[in-house]
Amino acid sequence: METSRPTRRITAEAAHAGVAAACEQARAFGAAVNACVVDAGGHQIAFLRGDGAFLQSGPIARDKAATAAGFGAPTGALYDALKGEAAVLSGIAAQPGIALFQGGLPIVVDGELIGGIGVSGASAEQDELCAMAGLKAMGLTAS
Repeated sequence: METSRPTRRITAEAAHAGVAAACEQARAFGAAVNACVVDAGGHQIAFLRGDGAFLQSGPIARDKAATAAGFGAPTGALYDALKGEAAVLSGIAAQPGIALFQGGLPIVVDGELIGGIGVSGASAEQDELCAMAGLKAMGLTAS
């Protein structure tokens, strides 16, 4: 029986590159966002509030990142998967720190879930595109 194995971690350098790229992509859209990268346990590694981004969307970006990391799935896909189950959807959505709309993506390396990135402040679709830009800056793609 295997009792341990090495795991990958997100470096601070990669996390900072991810949030910077997400905010830069938002600027290209003419928007301002907050971006956050968390590790697999939902602990914040990097956060950037883009110039002019709504203060209130900061915690939403963090919640999107933690939700994507915790469930191992894009936040928009989680909503889509649960929308036919009203009781389950409302129960999960009511939990503190859960965000079930686009803008949160899991960070996966070689099949291992190592964290999440979340973006908030633009449209839901733009938030997700900004999160994708963040992954790309980290040398990754959405899974």
